[in-house]
Amino acid sequence: MPLSEHEQRLFEQIERSLAEDPKFASAVRASDPRFHARRRLLLAAAVIIAGLALVVFGTVNKTPLLGVAGFVIMLGAAAFAMQSHRKGQQPDLHVVGGTASRRTRARRSGLLDRLEERWKQRPEGHR
Repeated sequence: MPLSEHEQRLFEQIERSLAEDPKFASAVRASDPRFHARRRLLLAAAVIIAGLALVVFGTVNKTPLLGVAGFVIMLGAAAFAMQSHRKGQQPDLHVVGGTASRRTRARRSGLLDRLEERWKQRPEGHR
């Protein structure tokens, strides 16, 4: 349903006033899950670089334990980065009745329903 001209003007005025408010902009940015995911990705990249430096330092000093520790740190940081990237790609939280929840249960129950349906439809000779 299109807005009337008066409603459009009011909406544009509200947008301008909200865009000029730095406290509001920082509050919205702070609650954005993509912002946090991006920050976690940058942290993971820094830790991967530090782990690589440990691997190189351990190799140069002929300390295999230090090189292995650096590799484990790099591996953990890469796993953290992949998890953060997935969280950044997921849809935002949905507030229902005052509680926030992600829509993951429906996907699981759908999978279980399909598996149960396939089990029921299997040929008679395989029971």
